[in-house]
Parts: sequence; C-alpha cells; structure tokens
Amino acid sequence: MLQAAAEVAGDQHYPLGALYVVATPIGNLADISFRAVHVLSLVDAIACEDTRHSAPLLRRLGLDKPLIALHQHNERAASAAVLERLARGERVACISDAGTPAISDPGAELVGAARAAGYRAVPIPGASSVIAALSISGDAAGSDFSFVGFLPARGKERASAIERIAAQPARTVVLEAPHRIDDLADGLARFMPARTVTVCRELTKQFEGIESMAAADFPAWLTADPHRQRGEFVVVLHAIGERSAADAAHTAVEVHDKTLRPLLAALPLKQAVAIAAELTGVGRNNLYARALELKRAEDDAGDSLPG
Repeated sequence: MLQAAAEVAGDQHYPLGALYVVATPIGNLADISFRAVHVLSLVDAIACEDTRHSAPLLRRLGLDKPLIALHQHNERAASAAVLERLARGERVACISDAGTPAISDPGAELVGAARAAGYRAVPIPGASSVIAALSISGDAAGSDFSFVGFLPARGKERASAIERIAAQPARTVVLEAPHRIDDLADGLARFMPARTVTVCRELTKQFEGIESMAAADFPAWLTADPHRQRGEFVVVLHAIGERSAADAAHTAVEVHDKTLRPLLAALPLKQAVAIAAELTGVGRNNLYARALELKRAEDDAGDSLPG
C-alpha cells in the first residue's frame, strides 16, 4: 500500500517545516486515502489524540513513527513540542482517533499556534461522519446545514442546547455518545416531536445502522432493541419550513406551560419560574416572560367574568 500511495500521491510537493492535518477513517480502514497514507509515511512525527488508538492504525499501514500525545488536557504543552519540531524543519502530522482533527476533536489550538508562528498547515481531507450522515439523510428540503457537534454533557446547559437546536429551521447535525443517546432522544421528542430525524449509528463499521423517523418515535425506537443504544451516533435534524418552525415554537411553549401553570397556581411567580427552570433547563428569562403572559391572561379572564 505504501508503494501504491507513493505512486498516486508522490508527485505533489510536501514542504518541510509544515503541519499536516490528516483525516483518518471514521471506522472502516479502507476509507483512508492514498494521499493520507503517503503523508503519514513522509512525516517525522505524528501528534495524535490517543497513542493507544493511533499506534495500531499505523502498524496496519506498515508505518512506525514517533507519536506525540495531543488531547484536550495537554494541547497547549503538546503544541509547543510540535512547534519545536517544525522549527527544526520537520514535517509533523496531526491526527485524531477518527475523522478530521480540530472538528469536535483536539487540533484547533495546534493549528492556530502553527499558523501564528508562520508555519504552513496543510489539510489532507478524508472520511467525515457529518458529510456521510447528510448524504444519506434524504433531506431534499435543506440546502444548508448547521453542525453542532457534541452537546453539553448534563444539566441546564444540555437542556437549553437541545431546545435551541430544535428551534433552528436548517438541517442540523449532532454528534452523541452511546451513554447519552437516550437523553438526546427524549429531548428531541419533547421539543420537536413532529420533525424528522435521521439516526446514524456506527457509520462505515460492520454494524452500521441508519434510520429516519419522527422525533417523537426516537425514544421508543431506541429502547425496542438494546443493540440500538451501542456505538457512536450522528443525528441529522431535517430542515423545516416557516410554518413548521412556527409549529415547533408553539409546541415548545406548550411544553413549558405544562410545567409553569401548576407552579404558578401554587407559588409566587419568581419561585414558580425558578423551579420551572430547574425542572426544564430552560433559561429563566424566557420562562419569566412566559409566566407573565400566563398571569396576564389569567387576570384578563378574571376581569371579563360578570361581577
């Protein structure tokens, strides 16, 4: 493979003292490009997200290179080590565990530091779970898309993020880990039940699964088969038109009202809003504004009653 890669990709110039941002397969090793293999064979060292993951990949390609661990906890220090190598005129590659570095994976700080120091950063594109998921979603209504990546792990920030993306009319791509996919499914079913979602699991791998459904059916589909909750997920929220967007916003309001109304009936307004925010994860300002609307509507209804 190394010889074939050199024959296909070897004619291009690969400058010294440059950082090569190399996409690796998202699951199927056969998706690696000849150009990626050739660059990995040329570089003097490889900065990688997890050396334990990258070493077997390189062995399968017949390569043995010095590895520099570069992950979210040490990226600044590791970037300094890479810059020292670039200063010596070495070629250095940056790879992640799967897909393209610096997109929901470490690497952006390294690329920024290298470019700021005057070194070239050369993209070596390849397999992408985001593009793969969009390509098979069958969503002809959307021409653009929003990439969200991974949502906050827990708490109010996560609930607010799910509510926010549910209100976006454009196609939206979300990445999710298996231990949080049920929470994502519940949130999407709650805030956008009628919207179509395409759920991609283990893309390019042996047990790849792709299904499209209404968000309301997402939780039940997950629990119907325990195997469906395993693996890495890419979820595409299909595009919605203006009318559907208004319907989605109305649905979200109805969901909030189910929490707010009984609390307002039993508690002072501020206390009711505080508890509702804790229960739903929705911002207090939004809930407070809606609570005022409900109180005014209730007062107006009381005033209209015959005395």
